[in-house]
Amino acid sequence: MGKKKMEEMLYTVKEVAEILKTNTSYVYALKRAGKLKFMKIGSLKCRRVTLEAFLEKYDGMDLSDPENITQLIKEDIEETGKERLA
Repeated sequence: MGKKKMEEMLYTVKEVAEILKTNTSYVYALKRAGKLKFMKIGSLKCRRVTLEAFLEKYDGMDLSDPENITQLIKEDIEETGKERLA
């Protein structure tokens, strides 16, 4: 398997943060809360399939607090829409 293929399979904490459009501190919080698994190969790495499974599992959820994940409610979704329009 070529180097490019391997890079596509594993993401660093920084790359995960970029994919999730958040910061590395939040990614570490997800890790500490046990919501997102990593392995250490030199530095922490997250498998692409692990990240995809995380996104699927928590679709429609409010992950603002990784220790207290809740279902998004209609008001939350409407409020997010208003923020985008502002």
